Amino acid sequence: MVGIDAKNKHTLDSTYICSVCSLILLEPVQLINCGHRQCQSCLDTQHETSITCRQCQLKTSRNEEHLDESHSNTKFDAQSERQTSIYSPPFYSSPTGYKTRARLYLNGDGNARRTHMSLFFVLMRSVNDPILTFPFSYKVTFCLYDQTPAQRHIIDSFRPDTKSSSFQRPRSDMNIASGIPKFFPLEMIQKEENPYVRDDTMFIKIMVDFEDMQKTLLPYALTLNPGLPTHVQQSMIKQEAEQRYQQKPPD
Repeated sequence: MVGIDAKNKHTLDSTYICSVCSLILLEPVQLINCGHRQCQSCLDTQHETSITCRQCQLKTSRNEEHLDESHSNTKFDAQSERQTSIYSPPFYSSPTGYKTRARLYLNGDGNARRTHMSLFFVLMRSVNDPILTFPFSYKVTFCLYDQTPAQRHIIDSFRPDTKSSSFQRPRSDMNIASGIPKFFPLEMIQKEENPYVRDDTMFIKIMVDFEDMQKTLLPYALTLNPGLPTHVQQSMIKQEAEQRYQQKPPD
């Protein structure tokens, strides 16, 4: 079986045409080294350990091929700069709080490009804004979860520059993103079997600190079960802080 034949195939963009059979792509597979696409059935006709692209002659290892439509290769998109960043879905700091979202540059941004993963915080316009305090001045903490029992999470924080337009009341849908350009070295995230990527998935938590939490409490706060309601987590953090204060030796 090859691609799909159609009378109007010549009117389609070339990205929808298989470079092997010259028909409309059927179950397309994208080659990670060059980005060109072939039908799965055309790919199966090559029995070597590497696949040669008929369009540019670059070779791709079979374990680097990638299903295109149903399984997008975000890492490849970032490295090839077809998609430089990813936005999270919007979320609120509380039911009547700030509307925000994260912006992640998998391959880095600015002077962190190709060396670090960059992570930013974005304020968004919402119906709550008239009753909120601006500029936004609360510490923001990012946590990249270690998905193993070791729980060696990557934690970093920043305090907003209240003079920056990024933290004023939004006048458009989104303010300019601001955060930590060098959040995590790419060489660490690209290692095989690293604890931060499992089944092609990373988990990143964003915590807005309204109570100026002590830095020493952050590791405890970020080991709490994320499935617990926010008010329960806050209560547990408060109890932990009180216990530590009581156990502190007198001056």
